[in-house]
Amino acid sequence: MPRRGPWSLYKRGRVLHRLRPDLQGWPFGATIPARTLEVTLKRTGPVVLMFLSPLVFSVLGYGQLDRISIPAGTPEDQALTAISNEQDTQKKLAMYQDFLQKFSTNPAAVAYGNLQISQAYQSAGDLPKALEYGDKALAGSPHNLDILVSQAGIAGQLKNDSKVMDYSALGGELYNSISKQAKPEGMSDAEFAQRIDDEKSAAKSSYEFLEAAAFNAIAEEPDATKRMADIERFTPTFPNSRFQEQVASYAMMSLSELKDTPRLISYGEKTLVADPNNLPTLLLLATTYVDDPKPGSLTKAVTYSQKAIEVAKADAPGADRSRRISAGVAHATMGYAYMKQEKTAAAIPELKSASALLKGLDDQQYAIAMYRLGFAYAKLSRVSEARDVLQEAVKISGPVQQPAQELLVKVNAARAKGR
Repeated sequence: MPRRGPWSLYKRGRVLHRLRPDLQGWPFGATIPARTLEVTLKRTGPVVLMFLSPLVFSVLGYGQLDRISIPAGTPEDQALTAISNEQDTQKKLAMYQDFLQKFSTNPAAVAYGNLQISQAYQSAGDLPKALEYGDKALAGSPHNLDILVSQAGIAGQLKNDSKVMDYSALGGELYNSISKQAKPEGMSDAEFAQRIDDEKSAAKSSYEFLEAAAFNAIAEEPDATKRMADIERFTPTFPNSRFQEQVASYAMMSLSELKDTPRLISYGEKTLVADPNNLPTLLLLATTYVDDPKPGSLTKAVTYSQKAIEVAKADAPGADRSRRISAGVAHATMGYAYMKQEKTAAAIPELKSASALLKGLDDQQYAIAMYRLGFAYAKLSRVSEARDVLQEAVKISGPVQQPAQELLVKVNAARAKGR
């Protein structure tokens, strides 16, 4: 996934559309290890489970994962064959209910029957019932990635992001457990390593589906506290995620909303240890430090702003809108830091660079840069330049329009006095 501009993170409606991976219509294939059932999944579509051959039912541990299997010719197999031949959905549901009662002492048969009922309800559009029976299937086969993928898909259709995160986290933990299993006695190191690789390869598509579903849940969560809790589950469950840059941005945005500056700074600096050129993190740390009253914070704001400008490469051929905005905000932050350090003359070139980069790309950030530039000119009694800049700033509706207007009145009064 291409990197996105961090400052769009403050516009939640847009960022959710831009950063969220598109799972709509994403074909996903997975096979239960017995190679007797095939699952074809779409995040918002029905999950169809088809018989490919006569089955025998038992829940078996394959490594750290469950698989469901049934020997041909058993009463369970015969009952399932009869059910699969029934075309009427309601009759088929009734037959599955009878199946559950008849084979209630066989945990695998019960798990499979509940999963089939869940799929039937999902296809019929009764998603709460589908989720209910899927949970029953999961209770009978708790280490089954295919069931977890199915449940995450149903929960996603229900817009129940809390459940999506629960199923995704469980699935991610199961996948990670493959590498942690003990080597069977008598198996060589090479054979064991190959087995681990094979199991992980077979489960990878399920893992990636759940990883994306969990990221969606984070992106769609409006509450900063819950979003941060989801991120803290996501990070260890999906290490080295393909979404790690976006997740880090959401984490710092959440901590910023919670006004938890110490934790935000700690999280951001840890992120930069792993990824020193993470542009969203550099910018958010710069803008956090510039408003932090602690000694040394303004120096850090300048340092992170300079690094962000370097990483953004706004003057490079083909630099996109996102990188130009990022560089513009970094220049504006550095100029603001210089002003707070009483280095007003040094602030002006930075604020001019910010204005040039932001004009026509981000009106609000442009207005902020122009207001601060006008303030800097006024402080140095360069009132004509201050007037020209502030006249531009007051044209833009937003939080700095009123203070820009008030400052413009003072500048005009100063000009009238010949200052």
